[in-house]
Amino acid sequence: MERARSLDRMTLEQDRRISDAVGQEQSRLRNFIRRRVPDPRDAEDILQDVFYELVEANRLLMPIEHVSAWLFRVARNRITDLFRKKKPDAFSNGERLDEDGEVLFLEDLLPSPDAGPEAIYACSLLLEELELALDELPEEQREVFVAHEIDGLSFKQIAAETGVGVNTLLSRKRYAVLHLRQRLQAIYNELTNG
Repeated sequence: MERARSLDRMTLEQDRRISDAVGQEQSRLRNFIRRRVPDPRDAEDILQDVFYELVEANRLLMPIEHVSAWLFRVARNRITDLFRKKKPDAFSNGERLDEDGEVLFLEDLLPSPDAGPEAIYACSLLLEELELALDELPEEQREVFVAHEIDGLSFKQIAAETGVGVNTLLSRKRYAVLHLRQRLQAIYNELTNG
């Protein structure tokens, strides 16, 4: 009977420690994750996973000396796992399909120079807009985009050359792709519909 009461007290103490840790660290941890994960749903999933692991660790009586540091380490690991699972966005895989369902690449979207003066003008206009859009990017995003998409380097090669981690490069490339797609969509629509 005394052993059961002792276990109940221990469980209540664990629950209180978990509640305190969640209350103290939830806001900081959420902000930490959101700065690194662009999709808010993924960020919330990671936050829940981190707290779930805290509950599991406490239930298994795993000693955690510095709860805050432990939570952030688990969050970093979950973020890394997320980026490993997701395939990086390639600008050339613009998710445009032709009539046969085949993926169109950037060069397929540009007008052919053989189509006459209007096509040459449209192509030069699109390339000029692409150059302007690239110039708008922060330097780190522009460098990884150019290295990967234009120079054809792998993320491992870029990481080896720059000393920047692959996950950081993937994130920078993703933001660059999102900006370029948004920026160039209007001009593309104008040329194809006009």
